[in-house]
Amino acid sequence: MSQAFTIDKFISEHFLLHNEFAQRLYHQFAANQPIIDYHNHLPPAEIQANRQFENLSQIWLAGDHYKWRAMRTLGINENYITGNASDWEKFEKWAFTVPYTARNPLYHWTHLELQRYFGVEELLSQENAKSVYETCNEQLAQPGFSTQGLLSKMNVEVVCTTDDPTDTLESHRQFSLSDSSLQMYPAFRPDKAYSVENPSIYNTYLEKLEKQAGLKIQSYEDLLAALQNRIDFFHANGCRLSDHGLEQLVFFPTERFSIEKLFQSIRSGQSIQAEEIQYFKFKTLQALCKMYHSKGWVQQFHLGALRNTNTRQLSTLGPDTGFDSIGDFEQAKTLAGFLNSLDETDQLSKTILYNLNPRDNEVFATMTGNFNDGKIKGKLQFGSGWWYLDQIDGMEKQLNTLSNMSLLSCFIGMLTDSRSFLSFPRHEYFRRILCNLIGTDVEKGLLPADEAWLGKIVADISYHNAKNYFDFSPDNFQV
Repeated sequence: MSQAFTIDKFISEHFLLHNEFAQRLYHQFAANQPIIDYHNHLPPAEIQANRQFENLSQIWLAGDHYKWRAMRTLGINENYITGNASDWEKFEKWAFTVPYTARNPLYHWTHLELQRYFGVEELLSQENAKSVYETCNEQLAQPGFSTQGLLSKMNVEVVCTTDDPTDTLESHRQFSLSDSSLQMYPAFRPDKAYSVENPSIYNTYLEKLEKQAGLKIQSYEDLLAALQNRIDFFHANGCRLSDHGLEQLVFFPTERFSIEKLFQSIRSGQSIQAEEIQYFKFKTLQALCKMYHSKGWVQQFHLGALRNTNTRQLSTLGPDTGFDSIGDFEQAKTLAGFLNSLDETDQLSKTILYNLNPRDNEVFATMTGNFNDGKIKGKLQFGSGWWYLDQIDGMEKQLNTLSNMSLLSCFIGMLTDSRSFLSFPRHEYFRRILCNLIGTDVEKGLLPADEAWLGKIVADISYHNAKNYFDFSPDNFQV
């Protein structure tokens, strides 16, 4: 690829900002706002230990299934993706891939990350791979490029990790005692507590849950008591939100099965039927959500992913390696039923709904309005474009749908949902897209050119709405 073109030739200070009003909104009201990243998959131990990565491959390519999918599509052998090739060989193959990602969000993300973290101005290709690799590796060896240093570079104020109920939270506990200005909180992700499709795997998990809760789990009530124990523990260690990854939220209007009999069947190693599995999930989720409400937590639901579609690759590489897609599950009726089952007893917490299938954007956006009751600003949120939708088209569709069906001004904004410490320019990406949408409306005469008012809305969405929505405070740790 010709090096006559450099990153700053297209990722300029006005990147994605197509008129002067949009540019002023971004530079004056969005660019300098701190980041509250309330959902990601960063390893808390690496933040607490302030890990220093040895090279760019380790921090940039390991665990990034976005990049892995692109490399496979280009015909690159798995040995250079998740295999035994050296870190340099893997990076060289990624550098070869990058020019071919044109029009994929990876092309923008890659060059934003090289520029924002490392000051690299060359467009990455196989031709300059070695020099870019060495330049970035030299910087990664410096103290300011540790995990905490990288987060500080991006003005990150809060990160919320994703943690299983059996986690000891030792990294969070230790980090809370440090003098870092960064705040790190756990988020409760109990998916394994109701994933009963395989009784053997589930019972092994319950053994871990028993150990951490200090309770024998011999009945369904014992299971709920163990989960309450872990919620209490998480709460004492700063947690103020939960997260759930599901195909869809299910709902049963009447008692369909004996939940205790289902639990005993599973504990004895017997498989239960598909409808019984769904009922078990519903009852357990409903009970968990009531526990969250009693703590004042926010609950998040990531809905719509069709996971592990390639069984050959699943058996070889395991889950979360790039073989999941958008699903086409029916959402509206059961989602309404589930939320209503909590609201009818006034036990519906602040809730964020993330949609993965863009055909359902209007469903999710209108659903949030059904359960706002005037007590909390933006109590139910239509979450930001998630996974396959956190690109320009997906984010614009989410923002436009939210604007049409609800109040954009109450939106709590972007998150990374990432495993990478180099992914935080995605907040910048989102903020630029937001400012360009509003600026374009002003240019078309659809909004008044009231810079102060629209600037406040932009600043609120970028930072202040999330700041006010979540109960984050170092004082929440009771260590």
